[in-house]
Amino acid sequence: MFDRRAVLAALLSLTALPAPAAEDGPKERSKVEPVTLPFAVKAMRGPGSDVALSVATSGLLPVARAPASADPKATAGTAVAPVVVVWGEGGGAVLSLDGDRLRTTLVGAEAIEGFAAAETPRGAVPGSRRALDGPLSAYLTGPTRALGGAPGQGAVLTLRERQPLGVTAEPKAVPVTTQTLAPGDDRVFAGRTPRITRLDGRPAVVAVTAQGAAGSGLALAAKGKDGTWTLAAQTPPQAGKGNEAAPLALAAIADFSGTGQPQVAAIRAPDGEGVLQLWRFADGAFSLAGEGPGYAGPAAGEEADLAAPVPRGGNPPDLALPVAGRSALAVVSLKGGSPAERARIPLPAPAAHGVAVLDAGGTAKTILVGLADGRLVAVPAP
Repeated sequence: MFDRRAVLAALLSLTALPAPAAEDGPKERSKVEPVTLPFAVKAMRGPGSDVALSVATSGLLPVARAPASADPKATAGTAVAPVVVVWGEGGGAVLSLDGDRLRTTLVGAEAIEGFAAAETPRGAVPGSRRALDGPLSAYLTGPTRALGGAPGQGAVLTLRERQPLGVTAEPKAVPVTTQTLAPGDDRVFAGRTPRITRLDGRPAVVAVTAQGAAGSGLALAAKGKDGTWTLAAQTPPQAGKGNEAAPLALAAIADFSGTGQPQVAAIRAPDGEGVLQLWRFADGAFSLAGEGPGYAGPAAGEEADLAAPVPRGGNPPDLALPVAGRSALAVVSLKGGSPAERARIPLPAPAAHGVAVLDAGGTAKTILVGLADGRLVAVPAP
């Protein structure tokens, strides 16, 4: 636990930096603007992450509209402005949009690290992170070397849901239900953060599985009408390259095809040839809609989120992610299944700590990229 008054005391200042204006141009573009920070970035979390939600709903920042309610049925007044959180030795910062400007709120690094510590719940696999969406959280638990798996892998997927508290005259603890799912006798869950989505109006969780030293795939956990979670589908394991190949990396989950149901963007061999894949789920099974090589994802043991959906104002979103080698940022359309690049932006240093998108009214404005040399840069959304 940490003292939020200490967090408040760690707030240092507010500055307003201009957000790069979107512009039409060729596929290869070089408009990248540095975000001035008094520290080198070592970690980054985008909108929707545990850290970003904790910071935005803490009541400490002007970007927060209202704190989230502990009652999972409460919906009014829980919306918060999207924020991106970065930190490193000597400082941290929260970035948000203020109209067409990029606003930077400087925060002490120790304050953000306090929020980041909550990413790994009690009993979770050490070094792993949980996914959080309203009353639902999902994370990995179990032996870190179960079935010969690599460190950071978990034997089971744990799902915790806050339940309605109801009307009470006395303070009571919010009731929580917990359920665990295992991927099968020959698989474990790989050390990748699960992602939460919704299918047919009900919560669902996508996680990565590992089989042996080099095989990995996707698993979908779905919540039935009776409230019970089941492992609804898995993809066949895909082999990487070499005995120490990184497991499949989850890039993002969104309705990239415009069908009304979410699809899963993943990267096979994310530290090698980097094949971007689009998976659909229908009739109780996954199907591969399309794929294309030449993109990068996090290596084994790397926790950076190196991809993010790019909202397009009611149109199917694009996907922003580094190309193989991480020397440029690609903005890719997946509407037809196979990747089609809409823009490729050279970066002044390799992408390393994260890719995140800030939008206003459902339209992306700025893409932020944490670079290997500690800089943070802003790229105008195409």
